[in-house]
Amino acid sequence: MLAWGLQRAGATTGSLLLNLEAVFTVVLAWALYREPIGRRVLVALGLMALGGIALTLDAASSAGWSALGALAVAGATAAWALDNTLTRGLAEQDPVSIVASKGGLGAVLTGAAAFAFGEPLPAARAALVLLACGATGYGLSLRLYLLAQRRIGAARTGSIFAVAPFVGAALAWGLGDKTLGAWTLVSAALFGTGVILHVTERHQHAHAHPEAEHDHPHRHDDGHHDHAHDPPFLGEHSHPHRHEDVEHDHDHAPDVHHEHVHA
Repeated sequence: MLAWGLQRAGATTGSLLLNLEAVFTVVLAWALYREPIGRRVLVALGLMALGGIALTLDAASSAGWSALGALAVAGATAAWALDNTLTRGLAEQDPVSIVASKGGLGAVLTGAAAFAFGEPLPAARAALVLLACGATGYGLSLRLYLLAQRRIGAARTGSIFAVAPFVGAALAWGLGDKTLGAWTLVSAALFGTGVILHVTERHQHAHAHPEAEHDHPHRHDDGHHDHAHDPPFLGEHSHPHRHEDVEHDHDHAPDVHHEHVHA
């Protein structure tokens, strides 16, 4: 869907439309995990949604399949957002195992589809390039994405991830895609403002942590894990540990310790 859409919408328009992944991810994170959405985030989502509409209007003003291409890219971002949100439940697991499992499954399904449609095998050089792209753009990227979800939740991670399409749009323009119409510039401004509003959002209020005992990766410098080790242990590690009942007030994200309900 994405490749078909990019071929028809253009590289710059397609890159900027990828910002819609953040919009869909935030909405799904709220719907499935009740991650809080404050006024600042709502304004950011509104601006980014308007940016997507502006790009679609820009694509619709040209001949051919541009509008359908833009809608196809938007559909792909919705599918990615669903994957991002469902992956949040796995964020506390070993990222390498998750990347290997998803990568292996994706390779099998993609290979089966390519075989079914009679796609030819790539040349050795092209295969190596694709392997490098997959190892970094998917494998390493997904591992870092999972680590971010573990610490700041799906919504904030998706919003920060929305910075990437601007890099793609800049590269597309630098490589010769000069389709920067008025609507494209308006959309870039809307997306940029929305990303800045969301990335700079802070969430702080008094909240309580009930007594709990669980096992997950953690550090001893995060304000929630002050248990002792003999000998002392530095860095991230995982083992069963206990939390006492506590109530405090600090800036926090919807991680494993901050899944409380908001009025």
